[in-house]
Amino acid sequence: MTYHQMVQNTLKTMNCDSSAAAQASEVWVPDNGDGTYTNPIIYADYSDPDVIRVGDVYYMTASSFHCVPGLPLLRSLDLVNWELISHALPVMEPTEVYDKAQHGNGVYAPCLRHQDGYFFIFWGDPDFGIYYTKSQTIEGPWTKPYMIKEGRGFIDTTPLWDDDGKIYLAHAFANSRAGRHSILVVQEMAPDLSAMRGEEVVVFNGLDSGNYTVEGAKFHKRDGMYYILAPAGGVKDGWQLALRAKHVFGPYEHKRVLEQGPTDINGPHQGAWIDTPKGEDWFFHFQDRGAYGRVVHLNPVHWEDGWPLMGVDLDGNGVGNPLHTHRKPAFDGPTRLITPADSDTFGSGKPGLQWQWHGNPKPSFGSAGEPGGYYRLHMQPRPADGANIWSGRVPSLLLQKFPAETFAATAKIVLHPQKDGDEAGLIVMGKSYQYIALKQQDGQPHVRVVNCQNANKGDQEIEQHTATITTHAITFRIEVDKGGCCRFLYSLDGETFTGAGEVFTATPGGWIGAKIGFFALADTAGEPAGHVDLHGIRFHPTID
Repeated sequence: MTYHQMVQNTLKTMNCDSSAAAQASEVWVPDNGDGTYTNPIIYADYSDPDVIRVGDVYYMTASSFHCVPGLPLLRSLDLVNWELISHALPVMEPTEVYDKAQHGNGVYAPCLRHQDGYFFIFWGDPDFGIYYTKSQTIEGPWTKPYMIKEGRGFIDTTPLWDDDGKIYLAHAFANSRAGRHSILVVQEMAPDLSAMRGEEVVVFNGLDSGNYTVEGAKFHKRDGMYYILAPAGGVKDGWQLALRAKHVFGPYEHKRVLEQGPTDINGPHQGAWIDTPKGEDWFFHFQDRGAYGRVVHLNPVHWEDGWPLMGVDLDGNGVGNPLHTHRKPAFDGPTRLITPADSDTFGSGKPGLQWQWHGNPKPSFGSAGEPGGYYRLHMQPRPADGANIWSGRVPSLLLQKFPAETFAATAKIVLHPQKDGDEAGLIVMGKSYQYIALKQQDGQPHVRVVNCQNANKGDQEIEQHTATITTHAITFRIEVDKGGCCRFLYSLDGETFTGAGEVFTATPGGWIGAKIGFFALADTAGEPAGHVDLHGIRFHPTID
């Protein structure tokens, strides 16, 4: 199967129509409606965000790791209200690897740029090398990924088109693959981006100055000076550095420009510096929130002595600190409250853009239902030899990110079993997971709650609850409270809900937050194969 055939198969299973009416979430809106915003501006796991401006429009991408489609693309007019509009990577390569879930692998810290009429995205896959893709429009089509630098351990790539026509690439290293860490290198690329040129030059070694775990670089040029913005100190407890030099290969001096300080916003680093048509500067970064993933924050930037200082220096030590609430960026147009989608009626017969598979999708995973009706998931065989869903690397999970700190997700499904062992339901997926499902057993439907602690270590599933019911149409609800505490419920009439199983504390996955969504698995493979029809999911406050 060719790349373009794989793309078409993926697009058939995903609703890629960005013209659908956008709306704000019921569970988190950062725009306060009074000219201010509250962080996080995206309360979801869009980690390692990178942002560019093209004219008066802003675009964002983020790490997607092994989730497909990858390289999400978002659009904003005011830097606060963001709409998910597309993905640049419908299929992960090599396909034979990513046809199964590769937890924590895949797309690391992409860099989005616009140059010579094209959008470019560069990223590193630590197991294979550095890729890029390009498109004349943000919605695509995007080219097949091109590997410009092959090898293990290359991550967090960022290009720079210089004034003299030369193009450079900076990147970091994953110690687990390369045996190198806390350093940044710069290397020239061919003008047509067909190959690397010359030797890589180490431009910064963070260990020389106590800035361990330097990574996530973003390359810029301003007023004739070269700047590399890079985080250090690790995902949860790190800080943001700015490096600057008069020459592309250095020597670079560095300064800490953002840190947690007296705030409760940990790890404020790794993101994007952006300027606006109004002459303002802003910085996007993430905050690690455990099971909620790495959520996106926005902070103002002001320049002092040629350094971009971020946030506000709350403790007077010369380093900026992140803010919870601030005035919005100056903007002339009308405010349009938009957030990345979460609820989905499946009214088009397909999932919306917020959904991702846990590996490369196959046509057998799902099919369009009737427009205005449902989306159909087909039963896939459970992992062999008793492996759990994580260790069995099941790719056919249809999942999305947690959209807020507290929320409820209510979903209606109709199970169409063909044999005993056919099961489908709603799952909270991570290194530990729990689900509530409808399973055909002894010719009757049963509600089950199943838990798997330490799934990443191969532990087995444990059934916490089972009850025989008389219908194959059921409504499930998962209520998520602070700390990722999840309560599982079901209803036979869509109104009165019964709790089932134990409260489950969600856990992150491999470099991603916990995810919530649907699965359809069969105890035995082969025909006849059952299916489940998804009739909608609504994300709403826990008190509704």
